[in-house]
Amino acid sequence: MKHILQLFITLLMPTLWAQQSDFVLLKSLSTDFVFDMKYATPDNFLKQAVYDCGDCYLRKSTAEALVKANAEFLKLGYRIKLFDCYRPLAVQKKMWKILPGTHYVANPAKGSKHNRGAAVDLTLVDKDGNELDMGTPFDFFGKEAHHTCTTLPKKVLENRKLLKDILNKYNFKSIYSEWWHYEYRPEMHSKVEDFQWECTGE
Repeated sequence: MKHILQLFITLLMPTLWAQQSDFVLLKSLSTDFVFDMKYATPDNFLKQAVYDCGDCYLRKSTAEALVKANAEFLKLGYRIKLFDCYRPLAVQKKMWKILPGTHYVANPAKGSKHNRGAAVDLTLVDKDGNELDMGTPFDFFGKEAHHTCTTLPKKVLENRKLLKDILNKYNFKSIYSEWWHYEYRPEMHSKVEDFQWECTGE
């Protein structure tokens, strides 16, 4: 039995390594991001933490494109603030168990773009760290959060347009219902993953 278990681990490890090596900790590529990982705290619509810690992992190509987009925002006096990044499938299942059968949480049977390391939830902050006014808070699920809502103040619409225009240049696609959610097109159909990172305590 022991030999069978060792053989299983030996066969499995290359797959796990390949899976994990396709991802990167975003802050290891750049220190110019701000992180407020909402699902590592109770400050979210689920009212509880579902991550053990708030590290932001993404597929390498997604992360590299985001670094380039952030560099352009930096030239304008802004930078990206992250709310959520890669989400392991186990966490998706946990979220679905807390709030099943709604459009707020993707069904883990299909997986989400977050589970693929292709999606980010974000906003912009100014040089003092203040969030730009986007009209609603993160994870506000009313029509005011929709890109199609044009009855918001002019400055809010300008801020959303700035975010959308620059991210789109770097191949990030918006969705109509959430101004904060963007998906990196080349990785949108990548494999759903469940690799879990070790919390560093930093």
